Amino acid sequence: MAQAIAVGAGNLGLTGSNPSVGCLIVRDDGQGSGEGPGQGHAEGPRIIAAAVTAPGGRPHAETQALAQAGEAARGATAYVTLEPCSHHGHTPPCAEALIRAGIARVVVSVVDPDLRVSGRGIAMLREAGISVETGVLAAQGERALEAYLLRKRLGRPHVTLKLALSRDGMIGVRGRAAGEGQVAITGPESRAYVQHLRARTDAILVGIGTALADDPELTVRLPGLEDRSPVRIVLDADLRLPPGSKLARSARTVPVIAVGGVLSSDGGDIEARARQDRADALSVLGVEVLEWDPRRLDLLLPALASRGLSSLLVEGGARTAASFLNAGMVDRLLLFTGTPTIGTPMIGMEGIASPIRPGLVPASFMHMSGEAFGPDHLDIYERTP
Repeated sequence: MAQAIAVGAGNLGLTGSNPSVGCLIVRDDGQGSGEGPGQGHAEGPRIIAAAVTAPGGRPHAETQALAQAGEAARGATAYVTLEPCSHHGHTPPCAEALIRAGIARVVVSVVDPDLRVSGRGIAMLREAGISVETGVLAAQGERALEAYLLRKRLGRPHVTLKLALSRDGMIGVRGRAAGEGQVAITGPESRAYVQHLRARTDAILVGIGTALADDPELTVRLPGLEDRSPVRIVLDADLRLPPGSKLARSARTVPVIAVGGVLSSDGGDIEARARQDRADALSVLGVEVLEWDPRRLDLLLPALASRGLSSLLVEGGARTAASFLNAGMVDRLLLFTGTPTIGTPMIGMEGIASPIRPGLVPASFMHMSGEAFGPDHLDIYERTP
């Protein structure tokens, strides 16, 4: 099961509304080893197939693994990180596929909370005479599938808030010209970690202040992983995102959602036309303009979940970070502390204080670990149940 969980993690952030599930098919008679079914005769269990949910969410892991195993699947054991589906959707149920293949035993880590499945897949297998064991490495399985599970249970994405702090608790400097770029607080090792995190995340979010000040692209820039860039979201009540920004200009390559505020009915024709012009200019470039009150995170996050977004990485700005913390919508905190000290305000500029610092976090969060990334230090906190 530990290996099935590792296999399942391979497509995190790529499977759309479906979870990234791992499945292994194992024989305990030596057949189906690396030498091919019927050729190897080593004793002990042998993995004859391994698969993860495909990009886009289909095919599912079980059907791919069964296809790899072929006839050798008959009488074998399937290790699956999530309960096999039991409903007819775009594809037939995986539980039926396991039954047809002649699988003798199924080992499941986590029962699927999806109301269309939730125990039905297990019941189907048992009714067909298949031995089923559940809860194997359940804690590890829950962690690997945490974003999908939280979306199904709470109806919103799993939210990770990432902040990079100077030694004196600042996350940036005020007074920079628009697009001047970020103040370098952390080093290349920390930035590489964040790039890997983006590659495993469904969506990334910043506030319009960050979008204007830094002109970020918010894509994955690691060689070979560029196609794993998440959906990019900007909280932009007045639709100030410039059409010439990196986000807008790359919207047809990697999706961008601008969450604009709902225009007041008494805003006047001139204001309404100006806002519509800004919306049209962004839409022409491929930016989706979502008319929503960016302050109502309790409503916005379920709307994002309804699009199949299970994991959200919040990267942008003190105000945005504070709004998520105040709304109780943060599940994990990643606090990087770099070596620079921003210190006394410079002429025309001043430090932007972080709304949260290592060791000074709400009581609802527990410190889970701390580790070094080059000269930087990362503290990880998680919301307690």
